Amino acid sequence: MEPRSFPDAERDYRPINPEPAWRGALRKLWAPLALAIGLFVKFGAATFKFFGIFISVGGYALIWGWPFAVGFVALILVHELGHFVEAKRQGLNPSLPVFIPFLGAYVAMKNAPFDPWRNLLVSAAGPFAGGLASLGVWLYGEATDSRFLVALAFTGFLLNLFNLIPVRPLDGGFIWHSLKALRYGARERAPWAPAWRVGASAVVYGGLVAAFAVGMWAAHVPQDRL
Repeated sequence: MEPRSFPDAERDYRPINPEPAWRGALRKLWAPLALAIGLFVKFGAATFKFFGIFISVGGYALIWGWPFAVGFVALILVHELGHFVEAKRQGLNPSLPVFIPFLGAYVAMKNAPFDPWRNLLVSAAGPFAGGLASLGVWLYGEATDSRFLVALAFTGFLLNLFNLIPVRPLDGGFIWHSLKALRYGARERAPWAPAWRVGASAVVYGGLVAAFAVGMWAAHVPQDRL
């Protein structure tokens, strides 16, 4: 007797206990995390100064693939360079961007003076540069009908909008702190806090938030179009 086959039953078969999505993500992440920890133990903090950006690309590539990882890290780099360039323009002594895999990046400042207005400009320069980069990616993606680039631009707008949450150590936390200091200085008639700076600070902060929200709305790509 020939064995009977049940093609329809086989086609409709699904595992009773499929693997949770978080386990698959964890399986992909453990290797780059182990590498990052090993390098940190061996070489110390200098690891992230020289290899952090490459470890970040490799780690994100395991989750989203190489093209998206490179674009994502590039948007973070432009954001951090915004801080760096503005600090240099003010005559400060910033460090080059340092990447911490899966946590982002930062630009350290040495001997930064207490000046809420200047501090606000440095803090806002990162999201501003990152937003311009995301806008450029979105416009090019629309011009070339690339859903991939439009989705990458959406991620860039989201990343910079998240960074404006008024909580330290996010940029929004430092901007909000500077804004409160300027308001206090204006009430006390401090020479470093003229009233126009309070209004300008509010416009900068609110304008960035609104611009990124509009950018996310414009660059949103439904999942069935990806």
